[in-house]
Amino acid sequence: MDEPDRTLDAVGPRLKHLRLRRDITLTDLAAETGISASTLSRLEAGLRRPTLEQLLPLARVHGVTLDELVGAPPTGDPRINLRPITCSDGSVILPLTRRPGGIQAYKYVLPASADDREPDLRTHEGYDWVYVLNGTLRLVLGEHNLVLSPGEAAEFDTRTPHWFGATSSGPVEFLSLIGKQGERAHVRAAPKAD
Repeated sequence: MDEPDRTLDAVGPRLKHLRLRRDITLTDLAAETGISASTLSRLEAGLRRPTLEQLLPLARVHGVTLDELVGAPPTGDPRINLRPITCSDGSVILPLTRRPGGIQAYKYVLPASADDREPDLRTHEGYDWVYVLNGTLRLVLGEHNLVLSPGEAAEFDTRTPHWFGATSSGPVEFLSLIGKQGERAHVRAAPKAD
């Protein structure tokens, strides 16, 4: 298999990851892009090769460059092109890393929400670490309903049903490190001087 074939074969999983990260359905994505839900499904499953006419609106809607969408080789420029992703609920996700695989870093900004909002618990493979920068983060983790303040962190296996949200006190900003199952963020600190 040559380089262009490998590049195009990798687009489907990348498209699915981007859609799931935004937490939208194929139907919603079809409405945003003008590409039918069945075509989007075939693209994500790798059953159809994407055309430039399909890639351009998908890159625009997902807030990524065409290079990021197709996994073009790096140009040697170390800067990360931060492109926020705005979700339908008003939250914003800012990818802070661009390399495939390994631990990925994101900054989330979630709008204020009702304190009694019913969480929509999700599970997926992976491990998550969160650190609250500003505001108050409500984290529902299995049977636990936690409230985290600035400077607090939590880490957990994402196979445990979980949900994040802001409280009525205002929006919340937090960092999230997400890794494959078993891949944990390890905090290292120098020992205290005597």
